[in-house]
Amino acid sequence: MVDIGNPRGPGREQRGGGRGRGGFRGGREREREEGDDLIDKLVHINRVAKVVKGGRRFSFAALVVVGDGRGRVGYGTGKAREVPEAIRKATEQAKRDMIRVPLREGRTLHHDINGRYGAGKVVLRSALPGTGIIAGGPMRAVFETMGVQDVVAKSVGSSNPYNMVKATFQALENSFSPRGVATRRGKKISEIVTRRGKSGEMAPAKD
Repeated sequence: MVDIGNPRGPGREQRGGGRGRGGFRGGREREREEGDDLIDKLVHINRVAKVVKGGRRFSFAALVVVGDGRGRVGYGTGKAREVPEAIRKATEQAKRDMIRVPLREGRTLHHDINGRYGAGKVVLRSALPGTGIIAGGPMRAVFETMGVQDVVAKSVGSSNPYNMVKATFQALENSFSPRGVATRRGKKISEIVTRRGKSGEMAPAKD
């Protein structure tokens, strides 16, 4: 396992074919577990250029997701002239902006949810035990750091990793447990659970 804070360590792979506007994704699968039980994943890092007097000034922009493997997860972005500093800034922001997502049986979502950000749209579906994480790239990183074991996710529209991550978080923020739905609707938990058993899913709560 390579420390995400040292992207120049052994095992770094730079894929020329995966570049877009100066970006590379060789560190996408890198992760680490810290002393505070948080897991970091580098989703995307991109080289950007700013035109200044006398030429162009290059810097790096990083997208990182952080989770505790038990339902808490956050994402952050950071920009700096050096890759390690950009990753550090993104990681710190992700830790500050973590949200808690209720998990059914500690392994999957309580109900199906949709999310949208910009041109990106995602559909997240709860799954049976043993299904695994059926999701691509940026969404998989979110689920793995959050501790989800079974989920089926699909993205429609934009393949931009920033849009996909933000759309995924927009969906997760609308995820509720039966207790949360019952509280919002003024009903008993048994009524919500019974309805889910008949329909196969639980509709999100409405204010």
